[in-house]
Amino acid sequence: MQRVTRVEATPAALELIERLRAKHGPLMFHQSGGCCDGSSPMCYPLGDLIVGDGDVLLGAIGGAPFYMSRPQYEYWKHTKLIIDVVEGRGGMFSLENGAGVRFLTRSRLFTSDELA
Repeated sequence: MQRVTRVEATPAALELIERLRAKHGPLMFHQSGGCCDGSSPMCYPLGDLIVGDGDVLLGAIGGAPFYMSRPQYEYWKHTKLIIDVVEGRGGMFSLENGAGVRFLTRSRLFTSDELA
């Protein structure tokens, strides 16, 4: 049985992660808001955001851990997150801010096979 991942990144997101890592060192992500496609995860230097019991580790993208708040996870737990990059402005404290692009969360429901 193949292990199902809860979060993955597009090639464009992986390329931006590498650029940010080269500039800032190890990274981490947190999806702290938004309820649907179009939300933006925040990218921080690893350890800059304190995570705790109120957060769920969904996996990693480009080697960077990806967390989500527990209440939001309850809403999205049947969903695979696909992190992409689009033109625009990143969140005020997110490392891609000022680069002319931002991370974007897309999603799809898990298939019945994936849920099993």
